[in-house]
Amino acid sequence: MQDLRVPAGPGLPDGLVIPDTELVERFSRSPGPGGQSVNTTDSRVELSWDPAASSALDEHQLARLLGRSPEPILVVSHEQRSQHRNRIAARERLALRIRDLLAPPPPTRRPTKPTRGSKERRLDAKRQRGQTKQLRGRVQD
Repeated sequence: MQDLRVPAGPGLPDGLVIPDTELVERFSRSPGPGGQSVNTTDSRVELSWDPAASSALDEHQLARLLGRSPEPILVVSHEQRSQHRNRIAARERLALRIRDLLAPPPPTRRPTKPTRGSKERRLDAKRQRGQTKQLRGRVQD
């Protein structure tokens, strides 16, 4: 087909182009939708890419990718009836997966303390709820 274009995103300011020669496609019979010819056509697509053997990544990107996914990345598509549409869907899914793996990790959470006002509001609400429940008890003369 063509080279795989990974759209720009966090960690990929310019996007990425993976040569078609680095992608491995395998086809098999699909358990997905179809009519009479569902068991005779090889419409299921397995698309794999080995980032360790790729020339498309720089050192920093390769280290980040191998840290998150040390083995080759495999994507399977069998939702469509046509092999061509499954190939396109698998390539789109692989591009999004690569983009997600290359994104930097989210910033760590800094724990914060509740404000004095929020503590007072919470305790007032608890007191009010307790009083409401106390009023539900038996009435004494």
